[in-house]
Amino acid sequence: MSELHRLAVLDRRRSGVLLHPSSLLGPQHRGAFGAPARAFVDWLAQAGFSVWQMLPLGPTGADGSPYWARSDYAGNPLFIDPELEPPGGDDALARFCLANESWLDDYALYEALSRAQGGAAWWDWPEPLRDRDLQALQQASREHAAAMARTRREQWQFAHQWQALRRHAQERGVRLFGDLPIYVAPDSVTTWTQREQFQLNAQGKPTEVSGVPPDYFAEDGQLWGNPLYDWERMRAEDFLFWRERLAAQLARFDLLRIDHFRGLAAYWAVPAGSLNARGGRWRDAPGRDMLSSVARELPDMPVVAEDLGVITRDVDALRRDFGMPGMRVLQFAFGGGADNPHLPHNVSRDCVIYTGTHDNDTTVGWYAGLDEAARNHLHDYLGIWDRDASDALARAALASVAQLAVLPLQDILRLGTEARLNLPGTVTGNWQWRAPPDGLTPALARHYRELNELYGRSCA
Repeated sequence: MSELHRLAVLDRRRSGVLLHPSSLLGPQHRGAFGAPARAFVDWLAQAGFSVWQMLPLGPTGADGSPYWARSDYAGNPLFIDPELEPPGGDDALARFCLANESWLDDYALYEALSRAQGGAAWWDWPEPLRDRDLQALQQASREHAAAMARTRREQWQFAHQWQALRRHAQERGVRLFGDLPIYVAPDSVTTWTQREQFQLNAQGKPTEVSGVPPDYFAEDGQLWGNPLYDWERMRAEDFLFWRERLAAQLARFDLLRIDHFRGLAAYWAVPAGSLNARGGRWRDAPGRDMLSSVARELPDMPVVAEDLGVITRDVDALRRDFGMPGMRVLQFAFGGGADNPHLPHNVSRDCVIYTGTHDNDTTVGWYAGLDEAARNHLHDYLGIWDRDASDALARAALASVAQLAVLPLQDILRLGTEARLNLPGTVTGNWQWRAPPDGLTPALARHYRELNELYGRSCA
């Protein structure tokens, strides 16, 4: 059995669509897991797509970024359809709470305290609560029992609706492809309850934070600000933190992407309080030991490595040694030489190919901003002097040898920059795009079914 065929989702040529459920939220900004998600799955199946890729599903902070999740285990309550009540009543709710008490009680209390403290980060809470004094926690649990009960109920609803959506997808031959941020948010239930797993000071604040060094695209680098892991503590515990973290996500999805995979080989550490990422330095990470520990429990990890950017040989070796497909993005392919790894003729089977990702402009917007050299390269390479660039890139992705090709929904709908989901390095105006309710027509489904059949990716 090949490395790809051991991953059930990559058992054959497939295609998918990238769409975060937040883009399905209706006028009340709720209910994505109800009729909108089921209708989207139905359209995918009609169009010959068999994978739905989405971003992390956890509850977010004020800016709405799914990569700044307050919990790895909880779900975003905005996705819950209030009209879909789980069956079984209080007895079913009680069973759910008991089965998930290892994370649910802490999360419910964390959210209740966060609201009671006016949204202040946990390290700014009163010291007994900040430092999890047992008596203070017990008193807080009594005072906020009603709020905690509401959160537990929300998470029960989320879990039930997610499983119902997953069954609906499976019945239609659609696999669900999730995403795991390499880091957790600074203000999260994870850092509050597992402080020892991170490089934090006595007050709970990071001593160093995450980012990436300066490069061609960002002269000051990127300062993300997440707390960094205490890898030696994790090693001493045989990476239990990561084993549990990955197991929870792999129980939720058919395929999982690890964001910023290169951080498992080496990570950029920036002193806390820095204004930019220039003053950071590389530190080694024991990703090989961690993944080996995970693989002993999950030998067929269905994981994709996000290996974009400047990738060194050790990162590539780590990905390949654990049989993880990498990523290629066609928007990164043009304007250079024939050795660009993102050009279709350099793509290999063991990767997922995209026209663009959630961090890219739409293909229509990207094409409009290309310089003359890149545009001429694209025209010559794809032969599209008189054809739509968005359609040409979609066809190039679907025609490639990559086992999985993924198209953002914005590219399928041929939308411009106004439909961009995220602009890296900015904190306002992102994550707000909503899919037009009348965009996914039967005619569009027929068009993509023909393409998926033409390129051997239709699974029906």
